[in-house]
Amino acid sequence: MTVAITMEFQGGTLKQYDDVIAKMGLVSGGPGAPGGISHWAAETEAGILITDLWQSREQYDKFAKEQIGPLSQEAGIPSAPKVTYYDVHSYFTPGPDT
Repeated sequence: MTVAITMEFQGGTLKQYDDVIAKMGLVSGGPGAPGGISHWAAETEAGILITDLWQSREQYDKFAKEQIGPLSQEAGIPSAPKVTYYDVHSYFTPGPDT
């Protein structure tokens, strides 16, 4: 089942986020991780908010364990994120260019 995930990294910075993304070999606007459908990140007053859409929770959990957790620690993000999962009823993919 498709799942949406929010990750709130208290005290994290966009510089640290960019470091993690680079270590993952991802590029803004390019393809994401296997199983990932969409991703966006924004700075908040408290740190970083990331919202993802994944094909399944299992795919996200595996990626989080193998990539997000270790690389976030390596980048110096001060704590593990608060993670919230949502079962997705529907979503849209990019439409045709007009």
